Amino acid sequence: MASKHYGTLYIGVTSNLVARVYEHKNDLVDGFTKKYSIHTLVYYLQFEDIEAAILEEKRLKMETGMENQAD
Repeated sequence: MASKHYGTLYIGVTSNLVARVYEHKNDLVDGFTKKYSIHTLVYYLQFEDIEAAILEEKRLKMETGMENQAD
């Protein structure tokens, strides 16, 4: 998710994408996404295995320099 074009980026894992996007778009979750007005889904990947999803999340955060982003 992102705040705007070339804006703040958020990378996370969820088991219910529709519900999670709704929560972020409507600022129902306190924290990083609310603080930086992150409301736009820009890309998603699907995994059958949660452990694989978490490994990919960590890889993406390392690749983008976001390894210290709070969940």
